[in-house]
Amino acid sequence: MEGSRWPALISVIVPVYNIVDLLPRCVNSIRRQTYPNLEIILIDDGSTDNSGALAEKMALEDRRIKVFHQENGGTSTARNLGIEKARGDYIGFVDSDDYIEPRMYERLLEVALSEGFLMVQTSRDEVDEQGNRMPDVCQPPVEAVLWEGEQFMRELLLHKGDCSMCTKLVHASLLKEERFPEGELNEDFNLLVRLLPKVTAVAILPEQDYHVFYRYGSNTRTRDSEEFPKVFTDIVKNADRVYEIVQRKYPSLLQEALRFGLFQRLDYMLHIPISQMKKDNEFYVQVKQYLKNHRGDALKSPYLTSKNKKYLLLLGTAPKLVRKVHRMLKR
Repeated sequence: MEGSRWPALISVIVPVYNIVDLLPRCVNSIRRQTYPNLEIILIDDGSTDNSGALAEKMALEDRRIKVFHQENGGTSTARNLGIEKARGDYIGFVDSDDYIEPRMYERLLEVALSEGFLMVQTSRDEVDEQGNRMPDVCQPPVEAVLWEGEQFMRELLLHKGDCSMCTKLVHASLLKEERFPEGELNEDFNLLVRLLPKVTAVAILPEQDYHVFYRYGSNTRTRDSEEFPKVFTDIVKNADRVYEIVQRKYPSLLQEALRFGLFQRLDYMLHIPISQMKKDNEFYVQVKQYLKNHRGDALKSPYLTSKNKKYLLLLGTAPKLVRKVHRMLKR
């Protein structure tokens, strides 16, 4: 990308909340990008440590950094404020405990501009607290591939696609009206499935340029067996939302969408503490009833394993007993 020389401005949005120990690694990895025409938007989401002050200090060191402060509202609220403040032609997101390779945005933008793609994606890996590389959550392609919007949706419904917005570079026009859902988790999936019908295709690069920092204490990585992260409720809600989108936009994927709804409820039922499996827990009762009502669909699904089907049938009939046996088997 020589000559005139930086053809587009990229806005990189980073929500910041009580992350003073990891924020420098994250922000510096963005500052070191080989594509320099960036604005780095740090949204201090009501931090109670020195994260906000550290963000201001870094802004003094690099004029590309802009800092905004808000009362604590969560990741979606912070990202949405960043979208409102962004001036870029393209928008990217980086979580403040993660970090990226120097060429990530150069690679993504080059592909986006080459064919006018509204969305491009890099690959990612995960690193734990000890610095160990973890198994890939999403298998990177061997070489760059192009997925049509419908194919990308299908991969998501089969739990093969990458739903993270952090691995994406999106044209700002896609976010003129769409925003992250505030007050909910699984927010990346929620936004992505609303954006996919607006793009013809997504280019996916093989380089694992985005590094996810895997640590305990996040939404799904808890050691407390009695704690039930809200994300397990939100993944079920999003399964119903994506089913509605598929009905309207991708009717050929209804079987995959049905499989997705069953699988998300299986995940919910295998994580909810037995102590919360009560008749007065309305959401739990709804999930249990759904499994009962869709026993035939579970049995006929070509996209569920025999083990999945057995669990779904049993969890719709005797969920507490199944969970107790499941817990014993995991010991």
